[in-house]
Amino acid sequence: MFWNRNKQKIKGADWPDAEWPAYIPKYHLHDFAAIDFEAANGEITSACSVGVVIVRNDEIVERFYSLIKPVPNYYDFFTTKVHHIKYKDTKDADTFPAVWYKVAHKVKGLPMVAHGKSFDERCLKALHEYYHIKYPEYKFYCTHLGSEKLVPEVENHKLQTVALHFGYDLAKNHHNAAADAEACAVIAMNIF
Repeated sequence: MFWNRNKQKIKGADWPDAEWPAYIPKYHLHDFAAIDFEAANGEITSACSVGVVIVRNDEIVERFYSLIKPVPNYYDFFTTKVHHIKYKDTKDADTFPAVWYKVAHKVKGLPMVAHGKSFDERCLKALHEYYHIKYPEYKFYCTHLGSEKLVPEVENHKLQTVALHFGYDLAKNHHNAAADAEACAVIAMNIF
């Protein structure tokens, strides 16, 4: 049986095990890490910033943000227009291994949630592979796909829309990896 934060059964979450979507946890997540990457260009390894929000016992207990020197190290017009991070901002930033070293112990053993897990999970795996870091096989859940299934009444399932539905206004900070990770955490606390 699947329960939301208030321990109520979620509408539509009575699927048989064989049909249970892999992107939705079967039981309420009390502890998890929400993650968001921003990319410098179209390459999956080009993360230029990361935000991680740690939730323990249904409360946000820690926030982490860092710029990352992307690989390859260039920015395209579209991505810069979206997140406003430029080459000059990350030219002296740490590479992914140094940044992840600060995060890995915080997320150890925790399931991950992302709003659009297909990007964030692929990015995290690709960076581990690129830098020859053993990937711990993080379990990922998706608040985007989860919100489509569990709160279909929301106007659309963009991060800022679903976050606002749960009282988190992302309008001024959207595409800041830390703010996006926090918005994702808020959504997950309410639907997962």
